Amino acid sequence: MIGPAAIFRQLFEPVSSTYTYLIACPETREAALVDPVMPAWQRDLQVVNELGLNLVMTIDTHIHADHITSASMLRREVGSRIATPALDALSCTDVPMEDGVPLQVGGVRIDPMHTPGHTDNHFALVMNDRVFTGDALLIDGCGRTDFQNGDARKLYESVRGRLFGLPGETLVYPAHDYQGRCVSSIAQEKQRNPRLGAERTLEDFIELMENLNLPYPKFIDYAVPGNKACGQCPPDLPEHLRQYCQEMAESPQG
Repeated sequence: MIGPAAIFRQLFEPVSSTYTYLIACPETREAALVDPVMPAWQRDLQVVNELGLNLVMTIDTHIHADHITSASMLRREVGSRIATPALDALSCTDVPMEDGVPLQVGGVRIDPMHTPGHTDNHFALVMNDRVFTGDALLIDGCGRTDFQNGDARKLYESVRGRLFGLPGETLVYPAHDYQGRCVSSIAQEKQRNPRLGAERTLEDFIELMENLNLPYPKFIDYAVPGNKACGQCPPDLPEHLRQYCQEMAESPQG
């Protein structure tokens, strides 16, 4: 159930340029948040409450390196269950996600799809006419593959072998965008994605990813251990990184 009758919101967190997605069943009023972010947890709950919904689940597509999830905070506040990839075997998980085993949020069915490459246990989430691609497939791009057991070959196979196998009209909602774009489609990414679209070969993609020369992620040393605990901000966070755990001053939405 996703479409005109379903409840859907795209929310944006500006510090890490992360999209969080609110999905809800209009009949049962049960809701889930995909990739919720710590500084925005109060904003997210406000949206949930304004819509008269009951947050029953948070879903993280992978162990993030650029922000800390608010999954544990939301579970403490409203009792929502935490879904993470079963392959990560996190002790804080309530719902271990497995490839092809549906998640239910009221009448809304979400189908997890294992899409490794950005990280070894990364998942996308398919819901009828749309797919939440996490960091695997971005609009005109893809996530990097040089940390957390990333693998360019696996990412190529995940995107071109699995995600690009979805119908062309499937809407693509990524976990991040840095240029203000909100949505793409499988057909668009197959045609024009400069990293993975058109006639890009596996060999070309591996060479490209090996030569990006990207800087070391500035928050990874705090984010990864924090997210392995389903969202724990370290007490010794340096001043210049505290914005990653402080409440948002504003509530922009995508």
